Amino acid sequence: MLNSLKKYFGPSTLVAAAFIGPGTVTVCTLAGVRSGYLLLWALLFSTLATIILQEMTGRLGLVTQQGFGEAIRSQLKNPVIRLLGIILVLSAIVIGNAAYEGGNLSGAVLGWEELFSALTVYAGGMNIKLTPLIIGGIAFILLWQGNFKYILGFMTGLVVVMSVVFVTTAIMIKPDIAEIFKGLFLPRVYEGDLITVIALVGTTVVPYNLFLHASTIQEKYSEKSDLKAMRIENAVGILIGGFISICIVITSAGAFSGMGATVSSASDMAAQLEPLLGSWAGMFMGLGLFAAGISSAITAPLAAAYAAKGIMGWKGNNRTTGFRLVWITILLIGIISSSLSLNPVQLIEFAQIANGILLPVVAVFLLYIMNRSEVLGGLKNSAIQNILGLLVVLIAILLGFRSLNAVFNLL
Repeated sequence: MLNSLKKYFGPSTLVAAAFIGPGTVTVCTLAGVRSGYLLLWALLFSTLATIILQEMTGRLGLVTQQGFGEAIRSQLKNPVIRLLGIILVLSAIVIGNAAYEGGNLSGAVLGWEELFSALTVYAGGMNIKLTPLIIGGIAFILLWQGNFKYILGFMTGLVVVMSVVFVTTAIMIKPDIAEIFKGLFLPRVYEGDLITVIALVGTTVVPYNLFLHASTIQEKYSEKSDLKAMRIENAVGILIGGFISICIVITSAGAFSGMGATVSSASDMAAQLEPLLGSWAGMFMGLGLFAAGISSAITAPLAAAYAAKGIMGWKGNNRTTGFRLVWITILLIGIISSSLSLNPVQLIEFAQIANGILLPVVAVFLLYIMNRSEVLGGLKNSAIQNILGLLVVLIAILLGFRSLNAVFNLL
């Protein structure tokens, strides 16, 4: 039985599980609070977009046995275009991951403050949180030593348990199935929902996961005959992640929708789990957010360093100076942004918005690589795959532009 299930779980599943972090819990909760089931279509689109794009990076890693960054560098032949491409992709990855890291640490802080008391000091006319320094310090030591797999595995296990609780609660509250289907298959968005929509996209279609996926896929698959198995695993893992995200929106809508509620802490988010956990909901949510924040705070800087290593063509192992400087920079930016007296929920939401806006930059480069015969031979993108990829890019650009226009009145 276990052997028959193995084909459905592997590198793709682990990468898909990465988006069930504090960002997803927070943004999906906010979506349910603000709009009920109305924005479920955005999660459905994001899930399908993730399947489409990660299939491409998985195919790239399988066929070439290289990472996405290495492929970009090798295919941009013109020195000027190569330099511009490297700067553009690195900027998207660094900016996106730095924002994401601030959200990761803020998620861990939300969990900490639910379990323990807040740690702050008053300096320079403002309150500075000390908890991000502690959590960031732990992440720094683990990343520097490279000895974090067991801790990461334990934290991921806690996140899985949290996901099961959300799914169970979503079933227990007996939601309105007809309204859920309307939310999933009748796209509607009002001006005030645009920011939430792009945040839902950014928390699901995570740009750095595309780089991570192309590299990790090589751990299990090495032959072209493995392509079908990789595609099945990719689809199953991401569909499970998308289903969990939808359940979070459902539990949130059931607990808060129409009440004019605000969400600013783990306690606020925990209310949606009370039908199942009762008075234990707050403690459980705190533990889940802390675990999700810690695991993501380790993987995000690491993924950025892998992306930089590939696109810059750095040789050597993961202890080289350049590799370490990248993840240290991402971690420090995250610590600083999380330590300031900012609303952690707003910071987490901003991180997902940044990822959603930067997604098209990375996706365009992916489409370019996936159409290179010298890279993929007969396994380059088909016409249908290109059409689907372009639709993802165009919709992401449209949503990103409309979101920015709603905030800054560009037009």
